[in-house]
Parts: sequence; structure tokens; C-alpha cells
Amino acid sequence: MMRSLWAGVSGLKTHQTKMDVIGNNIANVNTVGYKAQSATFQDLVYQTTQSSSGANENTGRAGTNARQIGLGVTQGAISTNIMARGASQNTGNAFDIQLNSDAFFIVNDGQNNFFTRAGTFTVDGNGTLCMTTNGYKVQGWQADESGDIIKNTVSDLKVMSPENKVQDPEATKEAYLSGIIDKNDPSLSEEKGGTVSTIQFYDAKGYSYTLKMAITENGTEGEDPKYAIKAIDLLNDQGKSLFDLYDSDQLEKDPTYVKQFDTAEKKKAALDALQLFDGKDSQDLIYNKTTGAWANPDTRDFTLDVSKFVESTIDVDGVLGGMDNQKIKVDVGLTKNIDNNGVSTVAGRTGNYQNSAIGAGRAAGEMDSLSVTADGRIYASYTNGVNKCLGQISVANFANPAGLEKIGENLYAATQNSGQFDGVGMDVTADGGSMTSGVLEMSNVDLSSEFTEMITTQRGFQANSRIITVSDTMIEELVNLKR
Repeated sequence: MMRSLWAGVSGLKTHQTKMDVIGNNIANVNTVGYKAQSATFQDLVYQTTQSSSGANENTGRAGTNARQIGLGVTQGAISTNIMARGASQNTGNAFDIQLNSDAFFIVNDGQNNFFTRAGTFTVDGNGTLCMTTNGYKVQGWQADESGDIIKNTVSDLKVMSPENKVQDPEATKEAYLSGIIDKNDPSLSEEKGGTVSTIQFYDAKGYSYTLKMAITENGTEGEDPKYAIKAIDLLNDQGKSLFDLYDSDQLEKDPTYVKQFDTAEKKKAALDALQLFDGKDSQDLIYNKTTGAWANPDTRDFTLDVSKFVESTIDVDGVLGGMDNQKIKVDVGLTKNIDNNGVSTVAGRTGNYQNSAIGAGRAAGEMDSLSVTADGRIYASYTNGVNKCLGQISVANFANPAGLEKIGENLYAATQNSGQFDGVGMDVTADGGSMTSGVLEMSNVDLSSEFTEMITTQRGFQANSRIITVSDTMIEELVNLKR
């Protein structure tokens, strides 16, 4: 009788444990990144009352099987359905990230690395990317000054550090002219002042200027037509000529104070004296007499030494120092000397003609927004139009992810059976995965399955309780035999 009693007790205990697992699953049905668990049973030890025997040729008896009485049930395993992904929930938050792979985010509590599927991240007061729930810092790889990722040991991603919040200005180093010089354009004559072309550029402090240049006829080079280009004005970012400005403070002190170049002749003389073009006051533009293309493809650019402006005009705003030693390589190979109904269209643009972002220069900019790409790279957008890679979120893969240990707070720890983390991690796209920004992975708990398991568990618990009740009744009958 006692064996059935203890079998019933073991059944109650195991079904109670299974109910605990089911209850925990249902409680976490809305927990981000939660992975459902399941409990399995196994039979307990057996008491053998008679061993098995083989056939006996001498007696002619056949063999008999062993007689064993089971002593109940015990917990076999509690496994995690870690590979099944939960449903997606759109949040619109750039730092809510869903992993579309079997990998895990890496987070650090200041001493140890842990792993999670819950991509609910935010930026703390120090600008570091971290979990919203407990402040554990998201780990990844850093980017160098050019935005290239350095894939070494993972570290904290300080995406909004003070140095990242502001994008430094950059002086313009390259520019190019494109368009048509039409020989029938009447403005090309020296008397008309030439056809005007402009280049807007930045100095090292991020101040913007517009250089106005005039293109005029200049005879021929052999049989090839030749034109000359020279500076005719320099405007600040407000469109005012730096050759016309005056010092307002000085004007208050001295009513007789006049503009630095009070006549057009003086202004022109100052501009004519500038040695902007490779040490010359103008630059020749020569075109093939037959095709109208740039005559010498091997020398299609010239150097524009804008630092000369510092020497030639009064630094009214105290900003021209940003042009010190600044030179701009200007490519003119895209211009053509062909018919365009008497209209010239040469215009200047900053940057390399093959890639306008190279050498274009820029003003200073402040961080405007952050975004995360499919490979986990974090990009900052700045008010000056620059997009810069600040780092990349790294992920961890395990040979046996089901062997990870749940430690609460949506976290897992590596164990001997899961495999160890190498400290470097991997790119999420290395195994064909990706990240989706603005989306969260929800729990993979299936309520219909959980309620079905709950019913069978309840019935199993009831049945085991009946074992105890009936066994007790039988013991009671045995005791009553003495009466």
C-alpha cells in the first residue's frame, strides 16, 4: 500500500512543478523576448520482485520477464523553446530592435556579459546605449574617425557622447566647374565683364563664402580657343561683398571712415592683384578646336589659393583666419566649348565631380537624429547633412542556445552546456540574420497550448490525488480487519 501512496505523492509534486512552469509562461505572455518553457516527466526507480529468467532446456520451461513495480514519477527536464521567435510589435522607437536571427544581444552590468533577446534599448545620461529595464549597457564595436568599424573586443556603445553630438566643420578642398562656354555669348568680351560663374565654399571654421569669377575671351593657344577665368568678388554667407564691408565700430568713432574700397576701381585693382590661380591673377581655359572638349585631359584642374583673400581685405567679422593656408583644387574637365544658342552655362560646385561628398567641406553641425541599420550599425544625422557611423551592435551565437541559463530580467548567462562567449561577438548578417529598428520581438508563449497543458496537468493532479485517497481507504480497511 505504501508504494502507491508515494507514487501518488510523487505524481502530485511533478504535476505541481509543471503547473508552476505553465503559470510562469502565462504570466510572461506579454514579456518582450520571453521564451516559453515546458516540463517533461520521467518514471522513477523500480522495485524488482522477480528477476527475468531465460529458457531452460533441461526442464522445458520458457523464460519469464522480470516483475517490477514502479515507485512513481519525477521531473525529467524543464526545457526552453528558445529557437521559436515571438510575434513582432511595431513601436516606432529607433532603439527598439528586433533580432531576425538565432543570435542574442550582448549587455554588460559593469563586470559581466549577459545575453538577451529583448531589444528594448535607450540612451542614458552619459550617452551610452543601454537596456531600458535595468540599465545594462549594450555591447558592440566602435567606429574610427572615418566611420569604419573596428571589430575587436566588444565595449560600451557611447552613441551620444559629447564628441559625437557635434560634427566639426571642414574646409572645402575640391570643387569642379561644369557647363558650356559658347563662343557666341556676347558677355564673354572683356568690355562686358565676362560671363559669371560662382563657387560656394567653406573655410576651416565652417563659414560659408561665395567666390564670383568671370570668364572672358583670351585669344587662342595654337589653333585651340582660349578663355581666362579670374576672381571678381568674394561674398560672405549673408551675400555681402568682403571688398565693400566696413567696420561699424570704427565708423562711430570716425565719421570720415569709409569702406575699405570706396570706389569700383579700387575694388577691381585689389581683385586684379590677387594671385589666386597657382600664383597668377587668372587661369587659362583651353578647348579642342574640333570637339570643343577640354584640350588636355591630363591637366584638367588648377589650384585656387583662397588664403590670399586674408591678405587682401579687412577681416571685418574676425573670421577670415579660417582660410589660412586653404587651397581648393578646381576640376574644369567637364566644361565644353560648344554651341548653346549664345548662352554660357558654366557653374561651380564643391566636391569631387565623381563623388560630391569628397572634399566639399561643411559647416559645423549638431546631432539631429539616430538610426540603426539592418546590420546593427548606428548612424547619426547632423544638421549640416552629414551621416556618420558611430558604432555597430554586436551579437553572440551559441552552439547550444537552449543550454543558456535564465537569470531573470530577460537575461541569460552562458553555461558549460551552452558554450562560452568569445568576447568579440559577430555581425548579425554573418549567418544571414538582420536587425529591424522600431520593432520588438514579443513572447513566444502560445496561450492555446498553455491552456491545453493546464487542463491535462489539472486532471493529472486530480488523478494522483485519487491514488492517495483510494490507497488510504484500502489501508483503513486493513486496519479495520482487527475489529
